[in-house]
Amino acid sequence: NPPQLAAVRYIDGPLLVLAGAGSGKTRVITNKIAWLINDCGIAPRNICAVTFTNKASREMKSRVTELLGKGETRGLIVSTFHNLGLRILRSECTALGYKKGFSVFDAADTQTILKGLYAQDSASNVDDAEQARWRISRWKNDFILPGAALATAENEIDGRYAQLYARYQRQLHAYNAMDFDDLILQPVLLFHNHPKKKKKWQHRVHYL
Repeated sequence: NPPQLAAVRYIDGPLLVLAGAGSGKTRVITNKIAWLINDCGIAPRNICAVTFTNKASREMKSRVTELLGKGETRGLIVSTFHNLGLRILRSECTALGYKKGFSVFDAADTQTILKGLYAQDSASNVDDAEQARWRISRWKNDFILPGAALATAENEIDGRYAQLYARYQRQLHAYNAMDFDDLILQPVLLFHNHPKKKKKWQHRVHYL
């Protein structure tokens, strides 16, 4: 329809599309990718589409391939937010002090580390590790680092969690590992602290 077509063909700056479930958002995005490649001459490797789930990512890739043909999408990035973060970090992790081939720890791995750290502290209750994991996850999703978490702690419990957060991060680094939340946090830190890396990825991704 006309509003969908307008969304597909507008490429001169940021664009917000408000649309409900089943109203054709994926169709707009996939057709926009085809428009950028076929009609605007943009190289697929300079286009990136992000979504929330692996299922949605696979569906989007499949639809773009149907529109363009398999050979026409080489270099195109269609991924979840976390997978895009992982792609960036695989390429740039040494700038953050990690070695190539770092591990990504899931919630169970994280819980094991936190329980181990609690076990080292006789004054702590190991059963509190789950609550600590959620608190640390919230801090990371708010882009709050351990030092800031400790500085802004409003009570003794938050202070204890913030100290644990710092120990946890040191332990992760010792394992050359990141957790799932780091896949969002660390690329943000990378681009904030390393302008040349940010410029490199801005040059790579022209349309997001």
